[in-house]
Amino acid sequence: MYMNFKIAPDAIQKLSLIDGATDFEPAGGQPQEEGQPTANACKPLPCIAQVSTPTGKKPVLKAMMTTACERNCFYCPFRAGRAKTRRVTFTPDEMAATFDAMQRARVADGLFISSGIIKGGVSAQDKIIDAAEIVRKRYGYKGYIHLKIMPGAEYDQIRRAMQLADRVSVNLEGATEQRLQALAPKKDYWTELIQRLAWISRLRKEERLRASSVTQFVVGAVGETDLELLQISDRLYNRLGLKRTYFSSFRPVSQTPFEELPPSDRKREFRLYQASFLLRDYGWDVEEMPFQRDANLRLDMDPKLAWAKEHLAGAPVEINRAGRGQLLRVPGIGPKLADAILRARRQGTLTDLAHLRALGVRDLQKSTPFILLNGRRPAQQLALF
Repeated sequence: MYMNFKIAPDAIQKLSLIDGATDFEPAGGQPQEEGQPTANACKPLPCIAQVSTPTGKKPVLKAMMTTACERNCFYCPFRAGRAKTRRVTFTPDEMAATFDAMQRARVADGLFISSGIIKGGVSAQDKIIDAAEIVRKRYGYKGYIHLKIMPGAEYDQIRRAMQLADRVSVNLEGATEQRLQALAPKKDYWTELIQRLAWISRLRKEERLRASSVTQFVVGAVGETDLELLQISDRLYNRLGLKRTYFSSFRPVSQTPFEELPPSDRKREFRLYQASFLLRDYGWDVEEMPFQRDANLRLDMDPKLAWAKEHLAGAPVEINRAGRGQLLRVPGIGPKLADAILRARRQGTLTDLAHLRALGVRDLQKSTPFILLNGRRPAQQLALF
């Protein structure tokens, strides 16, 4: 199947050996789809994933410079000393040439590069940067590139990565310093990771570098709460300008210290994404989240709907008078729809559910229990009470 592509046989063999290695590393706007079989069932080559980028969904080569690593993160399949891991390494020239061949064959249109750490984070970062530099300069690729920032990467390395990439990421993995120590005892939360995110923020502001930044947390392995995860997410959004935080449900890996732990419920990951969007896009505060007594979100209900049932069922929002922030509290109304409602109100009064449907409300059953239209509960809403 691969003979139609002018890719070195050794590169194909290496990609086959690491296929799936970056499934746990989200790269785009719909992270839960990237590692799913349905998203990748028809991929023409290994390590290709359908990734939602700022310019649309694309087949992206998600690869690692090396699966060898000197760190001993307790959950990671590439941890030092794990005999079951196949150690595969690409040179920067190999990685760049492989991607160029894929891109010219139109089986890839985007590149995500991560890496294990050998001889320190600075050395690993150099190889990632070198590969991206070759892709940009030698092969003239102008499309989407996402580069990982290694623990301990230098300031000038981060600057260069941001000049080359559309997106860079630093994986915090733990919500707090203590949680990270339980996950990855050889990583330093503040000096190796948070400081790099702060440098990225400074470079974006001071040097107008356009690369967005993201991070990722491992969810469910070391007892962190949703409150902890959302508190740090909120600070990263507001103080360091992160584009988004990713949540990766823990999955036990054989021959690791965590191999006997149970997997994390994927519903929890989904609820965390929903809650993080409320913080990033809807103007919510962490304190407003409908946490349960254990400081976690409900798994059986969208956090916005859970909040609305508690606060809006007896005090519905008047669609014709509510401000944008109030409109965003209504389940089923997002930023675009709130703006559409505000524009429509300048033309007249909204009195019927048909008006909301025309503006783009897709799920009226979700919205109507919590709204008034010109002082009245919609007829459909009355039937629900």
